[in-house]
Amino acid sequence: MNLLHSNDRPGQYPDSWYSATVKPLPAFAPLQGEVRVDVCIVGGGFTGLSAALHLTEAGYTVALVEAHRVGFGASGRNGGQLGSGQRLEQEALEKLVGDDDALKLWQQAQEAKDLVKSLVAKHKIECHLKPGVAHAAFSAREMAQEHKGAEHLHNRYGYDQIECLDNETFHALCPSPAYHGGTLDMGAAHLHPLGFALGLARAAAAAGVQIYERSEVHHIQRGAQAVVQTGQGRVLADHVILACNGYLGGLDRKVAARVMPINNFIIATEPLGEDAAKILTRDVAVADTKFVVNYYRLSHDGRLLFGGGESYGYRFPADITATVRKPMLEIYPHLRNVKIDYSWGGTLAITMKRLPYLARVAPNMLSASGYSGHGVGNAIHAGKLMAQAIAGQAEGFDTMARIPTAPFPGGGMMRTPLLALAMTWYAMRDRLGV
Repeated sequence: MNLLHSNDRPGQYPDSWYSATVKPLPAFAPLQGEVRVDVCIVGGGFTGLSAALHLTEAGYTVALVEAHRVGFGASGRNGGQLGSGQRLEQEALEKLVGDDDALKLWQQAQEAKDLVKSLVAKHKIECHLKPGVAHAAFSAREMAQEHKGAEHLHNRYGYDQIECLDNETFHALCPSPAYHGGTLDMGAAHLHPLGFALGLARAAAAAGVQIYERSEVHHIQRGAQAVVQTGQGRVLADHVILACNGYLGGLDRKVAARVMPINNFIIATEPLGEDAAKILTRDVAVADTKFVVNYYRLSHDGRLLFGGGESYGYRFPADITATVRKPMLEIYPHLRNVKIDYSWGGTLAITMKRLPYLARVAPNMLSASGYSGHGVGNAIHAGKLMAQAIAGQAEGFDTMARIPTAPFPGGGMMRTPLLALAMTWYAMRDRLGV
């Protein structure tokens, strides 16, 4: 079974609040016949669109093939949080890769945020980009860890955008009885992810990228001139970029062994009116310290967009609303009778270390995926890094590719049941507050 066809209607966006509130983008035609370009990109999410735009601006001819619609996958369904740093805490990253590469990875993460913000401004993308992401802690111990991490970023990296909040000041921002304190990072941001993806697609098409939708790639013949085969056509290219993330399927075994697709879910309440102030008193996003993280924010029309819960395997749960309502009520019990207007799921991808996996899987084929819930900035930046690598400037790409990324135990056969077992253990730890 293929995740591309497990939960969605062919060639259609899910019935999400995002798809209901975005300026529609007319469909691009499917690939027919043979096309010859410098670079073929497989996947029309943040990674692929960024790579396509940067390559075209550098003078390359580019074809982008997407199985459904641009922004169809995690890029158009996620929580919209543009976080600082990498998914792994910076102190843990220093132990993993050493101080020199940890510094480079911090700088790249800063560049990723700046890149997103600059693309929104340059191309006048309507995506409600706003500053501020709070990190919420459930206990005094977790709050102390959050504050320690913020102090480390200030002392070692000179990052001064994070405010440490105690119990009183955090509750003034986020009046949930579940939290003990946390931090507020005003260098981070949040946005409408599908609006951002479609804005990138408009910019890429205007720059000259040949975008083909409803063009699922079934096979890639490797060689000095690669052949990317779809159902009704093929692309001949000197370079190939795999930008598939959780929808890679069997296109590359090495990547598939290290990048695990998982499913995550979001609900959107009815407009809350004046009661929105009982959720957040400022227009910032929130992510908390649970291993299976809760993440949320208020929409520009006054709804609570709340993400939580995960599943493993091909199918979404039958009742997404019930899946996400449970963690939402743990944070905001007073919303028990609030109507849920939208619920949707999406497939993202994780790695063992929760860090992106960038790799040169063939001499003329690059791949980037496994953003582990931190993809709004990382995926956009990875696209640019791959474009630069094809142009002969591979330093940034090579820094990311040096991150040690072990395959999941058992490879593709055992990774799903083993991950489900591990997640069950961590969910129990969350419930017990361990």
